[in-house]
Amino acid sequence: MKSKLACAVLMAPFFLLLVTVFLIPTGTAIWLSFFAADQPGLGFGPESTVFVGLRSYVAVLSDPTFLNGLLTVVLYCLLYIPLMVVGALTLALLLDSGVAKLRSWMQMGLYLPHAVPGIIAALIWLYLYTPGLSPIIDLFAKADIQINFLGINTVLPSIVNIALWSNLGYNMVIFYAALQAVPREVLEASVVDGAGPVKQALRIKTPLVRGAIVTVGIFTLIWALQLFTEPVLLSQSTPMISARFSPSMYIYDAAFTRNNYGLAAAASVILLAFTVALSFGVTRWTNRKAA
Repeated sequence: MKSKLACAVLMAPFFLLLVTVFLIPTGTAIWLSFFAADQPGLGFGPESTVFVGLRSYVAVLSDPTFLNGLLTVVLYCLLYIPLMVVGALTLALLLDSGVAKLRSWMQMGLYLPHAVPGIIAALIWLYLYTPGLSPIIDLFAKADIQINFLGINTVLPSIVNIALWSNLGYNMVIFYAALQAVPREVLEASVVDGAGPVKQALRIKTPLVRGAIVTVGIFTLIWALQLFTEPVLLSQSTPMISARFSPSMYIYDAAFTRNNYGLAAAASVILLAFTVALSFGVTRWTNRKAA
């Protein structure tokens, strides 16, 4: 009885946060998605909230701007997630191998960009991407290289670069901590068997931190699908980023520009369902590969 009580006390904060931060907002969004504001009399009558059923969901799923935003965020994930996972894991392996000197200083230096708020990071890179202000563009111009970081073909890689700069060090720390838990006797045995540093990293260390790799991959996927801050700020300097560039921007535009809260709620529920389904699929696939 005492053990069950202790377990309930320890789990209570988690369930309290789960209900207040996730379940209640999700339930509210689902409820709002079935209603819309209606003005009878050709728009001159008093506004009232009416039940519209699935009309908002149909409107979202038939809106090409939302579907284009969903495609954009999928392309963003295909670019960002492999670079993030491979880059962070490579840095962690280099630090763990002892090749890097001043290890603690390098960890701090790589982690520092993550301490910069996302808005500030986007503003820094907006300055570096803006022609006439950017020293990087001026440097390329001196070498007769013309580059537009906010062009139609480069704006998405530019957003990926900002996200990598902000989060690479954070995920590197996670991988490095997982590598520290790898049994040293296993590594010593692999050296005795003739494994070099590269083979040891690929065949021994990487499989043993598979759990951390899957966790980082799923969390990065969930974060990437909510792409918002970077494109919102970059949109001030390029017409290549519209107000509905990503699903999150579509939701913001529907709620606070068009004042259509039912449409915004429906888009939020669709994005949540897409995120849950994709995360579940990735988890099942990785578990099957492990088996």
